[in-house]
Amino acid sequence: MIDQAPFNVFLFQVRADNVAAQHERECIQETAGISPGQLDFVNLAVDPRCSADQFRNADVVLIGGSASHSVVNDDPFTEALIAAIHAIVDRRQPLFGSCWGHQFIARALGGEVVTDLQNSEVGVVEVESTPQASADRLFESMPERYPVLMGHHDRVSRLPDGCVELAFSENCRNQAFCLEGYPVYGTQFHAELLPDQLVERLSTFRQYMPDDDQFERLKASMRPTPEAGHLLSRFFKHVLADRSEPH
Repeated sequence: MIDQAPFNVFLFQVRADNVAAQHERECIQETAGISPGQLDFVNLAVDPRCSADQFRNADVVLIGGSASHSVVNDDPFTEALIAAIHAIVDRRQPLFGSCWGHQFIARALGGEVVTDLQNSEVGVVEVESTPQASADRLFESMPERYPVLMGHHDRVSRLPDGCVELAFSENCRNQAFCLEGYPVYGTQFHAELLPDQLVERLSTFRQYMPDDDQFERLKASMRPTPEAGHLLSRFFKHVLADRSEPH
């Protein structure tokens, strides 16, 4: 567990279902190695208000996934969250987005997100590192090819200016990116999940996989995703290291 104090994390959630929202927070705590007391949050699907005071003192800001919202559409919180992301970047606060959060960061910074049902991905999927990944301190230890956990039908079709692609899959480019010169990252894959946790989450949202045989096949296909499973905790460690360096 990352136990250096004080170390505060702020999470933007977009989860209309309270069970899924709680599950997401618990998964982040486990994979990132933080305690419940280190994690503050706002669920924009329930309360769309968003102000700088909420995350101003956070050491890290996270943006999670969503089952019922699409980045392609505008929501009551869209403009406020875009403004928040620009404020976070301007202050060089560390920012990490997973799945929906990854897509929203790309949109907020001027990229493009599209709905692409034909190339949707769910379950364990192999991604490949780009040549640029070897020069990024967070992704440099990633192998040339590694398994990750997916669950999406939207994708980032064009990265914002200044962003660098770090991973891609057979069906989807821009599986991971960073904003060059800033502690800002996004992963289309679920960096906050372990395989059993993805099964738990999909069990909650069976409307997206109503066929029992299909769901059983997905459960049987689960396998370890160690590289992706350690990514979020490594990001936090980099943040701690940066914070401890003399200025």
